[in-house]
Amino acid sequence: MTFLDLTKQRYSCRSYKAQAVEKEKLEYVMECVRMSPSAVNRQPWRFRIVESEADRQKLCQCYNREWFATAPTVIVASVLHDEEWIRPDGKHHGNIDIAIAVEHLCLAAAEQGLGTCWVCNFDALLCQRLFDIPPHEEVAVLIPIGYPADEPKEKVRKNIEAIVM
Repeated sequence: MTFLDLTKQRYSCRSYKAQAVEKEKLEYVMECVRMSPSAVNRQPWRFRIVESEADRQKLCQCYNREWFATAPTVIVASVLHDEEWIRPDGKHHGNIDIAIAVEHLCLAAAEQGLGTCWVCNFDALLCQRLFDIPPHEEVAVLIPIGYPADEPKEKVRKNIEAIVM
């Protein structure tokens, strides 16, 4: 499969089969995350793999959507603000770095036949509290991951002329 094919295959999955994700597949996906580039190679991130029913229910308090509860696993991606690189003009790069790593995660998952979805519209402060996450660490994204039980919708994208000058 070409990289372009992989990018076309990846979509925002919003329904998952009850089937657990194999440990080997999760390890592969997380190894792809580990290899993600980051500013000045700081790797200012932490990923929590949430599989227990109790912890998944905690996450459902932070993002109460029926489809979200169908995921057998959710990966909680956090920025470590005390480790992120800050450009000389004051621009923080932690959010950029976590975005790169999360997209590596989503593409690696798609390659393995798994579905994912970026979830950014959640109660981050509640998540921080429920999982006892320290103040220097900001939960940025929740990524449900599992075997898709839905079909991808057609991707609508701008023409290449609209984005390349």
